[in-house]
Amino acid sequence: MTINRSLRLIAGFFIMLSVALSQLHSPYWLLFTAFVGLNLFQSAFSNWCPMITFLRKLGVKEG
Repeated sequence: MTINRSLRLIAGFFIMLSVALSQLHSPYWLLFTAFVGLNLFQSAFSNWCPMITFLRKLGVKEG
């Protein structure tokens, strides 16, 4: 799996998990959803994403 596919998988998982937790536990979990969305938004403009840096260190191959 490439870095781009891994990033989309992780972001989607975090969003779905936080939405589920907001329904089951506390609505404050939606703040985590907002954090993931804002991080994706800023990475579109800055071309830097902390998760991509982390995935590279883990040895995930480039696309």
